[in-house]
Amino acid sequence: MPRRSTNFAMLGLVATLMYLTGCATRKEKLLPHGPATMLDVWTQNTAGGLANVRPSRVLADARASLRRPLTPADRDAAVADTMTYTRNAENEVDRLFVRLPNPDLILYVFPHLAGEHPVPVPGYSTVFPLYEHVQYALPGERTENY
Repeated sequence: MPRRSTNFAMLGLVATLMYLTGCATRKEKLLPHGPATMLDVWTQNTAGGLANVRPSRVLADARASLRRPLTPADRDAAVADTMTYTRNAENEVDRLFVRLPNPDLILYVFPHLAGEHPVPVPGYSTVFPLYEHVQYALPGERTENY
């Protein structure tokens, strides 16, 4: 037990000394004021360390090099490149999951009598798919004829 109380006493002593030394430090010594204003610091740091060059000119030159006009070939290449990965509803379903053929069957219903009290029903045609559900090919699955 005496060792634990000694540890707590030492910890309390160290914390008190740290607090007192922190309070004893003067603000002027910790954060000295120089002759430079905030604008001077900004100008020096944004000019890239160049002494006699205005920083706005350096930034304007850097921006101008990035804002070069696109040539028609560059524009066409950019459009063609974005078409391959741009996602929309049309190319998402049609390109990734191609619908497999599901032929339509045409059924002709002959004229007949229907119901509890026989009512004449004229002949008509109806269309329905051969398969019950629409089937889709997996991405990359071959869908062309062999």
